[in-house]
This record gives sequence, structure tokens and C-alpha cells, in this order.
Amino acid sequence: MLGLAGIAYSAITMDPDMIDDIIGMAWCDKTAFDAIEAATGVSEPEVIAIMRTHLKPSSFRLWRKRVSGRTAKHGKKMRTDEL
Repeated sequence: MLGLAGIAYSAITMDPDMIDDIIGMAWCDKTAFDAIEAATGVSEPEVIAIMRTHLKPSSFRLWRKRVSGRTAKHGKKMRTDEL
């Protein structure tokens, strides 16, 4: 299934508990998108699409503002001395 912005994800076939886990991990400031992908197999664009679909618009905007550019959410951007 194609989500918003043409991102393919299978949220329709995902267990609601799995979606809740993904949303919980995405809200957590200390969980990087890489860790979410390792735990669930869902990539960063797919997480964003899931969040956009399952959150209220105002909650999604608040979350995106918080995580945009945050090094803790983007493990690849972290310096090795921060790990």
C-alpha cells in the first residue's frame, strides 16, 4: 500500500499493537529512527507516514517540529563520542 507522499508501508496489515509500539518509539526522544527500523523493520519515511496517518494533525506537527534535525533521532548524524 502506498502511504502519503508515495511511501510504501503495510500499516493496513500491521497489528495495532505494532503500530502502537512504533508510535511510542517515535515519540521517545532517545530512540533513533535506526533503532526503530532495527526493531520493527519500518524505515524512517514509513514511520513518518504512520505518524501522519495515526496522529491528529496538530500532534503530528508538534512531533515533526521536535524530531526534525534532532541528532538523537538520527543515529547516522551522531558523532561517535556521543554514542
